[in-house]
Amino acid sequence: MTKSIEPRLKLISEYLKLEKSENFVVPEYQRAYSWDISQCDQLWQDIEEFIQQSNDDPYFFGTIIVDCSEPNKLNLIDGQQRTTTFLLLLKAVLLRLNEVIPKIALNDDTESLLEGLKSNRKRIMSILYKAEDEDIPAILKFFSEEKVENSKIIENTKILENNSINELYHDEFSKIIRARNFESAERNTHKFNKKQKDNKYTNYFRNFKFFYDKLSKASETNLNLFAKTFLQKCQIIEIRSWQVEQAITMFNSLNSKGMPLSDADIISAQMYSKLSSNENKRNKFNELWEQIKNKAEELKTKKITDISGVLQQFMYINRAIHKEYLKENSVDVTTPGLRRYYTEIRKELLNEPLDLCEKLKKITDIWLKIKDYPIVKLLLKFNANLKLFLMSYLYRYSPEEIDEKVIESICECLLRLFTLLELDQTNYSNSKYKTFLFDINLKFVDKNHSIEDIKRAFYEHIQENWKQEDVKESLIDYEKNILIFLNEYLFSKEKGLSFDFTENTNVEHIMPMSSINIDVIRKDAKINDKEEFCSLVNKLGNKILLESDTNKSIGSSWFQTKKSKYEKSRFTLAQAIAKYHKDKWEKEDIEAVTEKAVQRIVNFIFTN
Repeated sequence: MTKSIEPRLKLISEYLKLEKSENFVVPEYQRAYSWDISQCDQLWQDIEEFIQQSNDDPYFFGTIIVDCSEPNKLNLIDGQQRTTTFLLLLKAVLLRLNEVIPKIALNDDTESLLEGLKSNRKRIMSILYKAEDEDIPAILKFFSEEKVENSKIIENTKILENNSINELYHDEFSKIIRARNFESAERNTHKFNKKQKDNKYTNYFRNFKFFYDKLSKASETNLNLFAKTFLQKCQIIEIRSWQVEQAITMFNSLNSKGMPLSDADIISAQMYSKLSSNENKRNKFNELWEQIKNKAEELKTKKITDISGVLQQFMYINRAIHKEYLKENSVDVTTPGLRRYYTEIRKELLNEPLDLCEKLKKITDIWLKIKDYPIVKLLLKFNANLKLFLMSYLYRYSPEEIDEKVIESICECLLRLFTLLELDQTNYSNSKYKTFLFDINLKFVDKNHSIEDIKRAFYEHIQENWKQEDVKESLIDYEKNILIFLNEYLFSKEKGLSFDFTENTNVEHIMPMSSINIDVIRKDAKINDKEEFCSLVNKLGNKILLESDTNKSIGSSWFQTKKSKYEKSRFTLAQAIAKYHKDKWEKEDIEAVTEKAVQRIVNFIFTN
């Protein structure tokens, strides 16, 4: 009868002790080794506190789930981070034992200690190098004699194989495990250029070094106690499954200690499992998923989206295409979680992993195409939910078909609605926003609905739900900064000039908010009291965009001084203020420019 599942409580040393033919394997869909010093420090503290309690009971380090469906391969479904870290810790202990043991003189006082140190060392060698008793002398010779070439036992040992498509340093773990001493491990592992101290190392070596440094401070007795405790009193529950889908399902329902898999990890694992019998398709999947992850990581650095965001955006697209949330001509805005959607509600999507990957890749390709468009950068300063609907519309195009002209109208439609949300006292969940967007998303994904149809729908919705007078009043009182970017965009468009901004763009207060001369500046501007000043200084008419360096250099200067700096700015409003007919910036000027900005934004919102 074929095995199905085998849970066992094991010492960590028993769990890590493999047969010579066996290897731990990090599957292709897993994340890279990502534990950092904080997690290693917590592991260290857990063991130290346990030692100090002098408790006879074992210490439990959670559950590890292993897929054994492939002969001799222990695929780590849950536990790759801990397993890798346990092995790095053992290597650090081994090197310290190798350093300490030769220095201890044998006598009646040290005999028991020396025996314990050597016993722990032997046990660690049996784990890291799958060594039998007869192998130990050759391994000891390798560690003790500098000129000895790599022992075949060490050279041929493979205890953990990292096949993750997200791992950039596949050989790093093996280099550390096979190193003769700390210095050779440091010499042979990867270093990042232009990084200092421990930041120049990978997670593998940095964590190994952390343990080695901690152990270097321990006395021989404490080193022996630490090794004995870790090997003989620390436990895990190992759950072995012989069906990969079963192993993943178990992971979904267990709260294991360590860094859990994300929804994206679970979904990719499910896709991968569908291809386990077809090597060509599996290789193609690995290639596509790696591209998607790399592109999503690039987008994440730009604060645009990440892999979970890509999956969420496709969920919104797919739900709209199939009208999944349209219930008897009403819109149900309830949204399922990613994992539930892909693995339960629409699990048929995972039956065609390559097709789904191509669709996800299309989303990343579109974002990479549009990420530097000024209007997209402006739009992304507003509520994050708009990304879901922008992508639903753009998905009707191939990346090659998209340019700034194609996206201008849809971006401006979304800008109008999310400007209203920026001014509103309610939130995105209000039916004027969320329900409307879910409804119009059905049109976004349907090529039969032109952009003119969509623009008309936005126009009618805004006309029905907002009054210009109310919006104008909200804009007059507006004191935040997002609409300063919109005002710059609209003013530049009026003048037929280009609009763009970078991360180094600041919001400049023409009349400074604070200064050693603030009382003089306030009186000079004919502002009667501090309360009135606080109200005026944050209005739309007193703020413009300005380059960061320029802003810092003139923050509290007089208006006449600022004008000469504004003239050199690339922002259209700053250039216009530089030509202002007065050398003083007074209350009436702020109010007049605010009125123009307010009317500009109102016209934009209520015009089709």
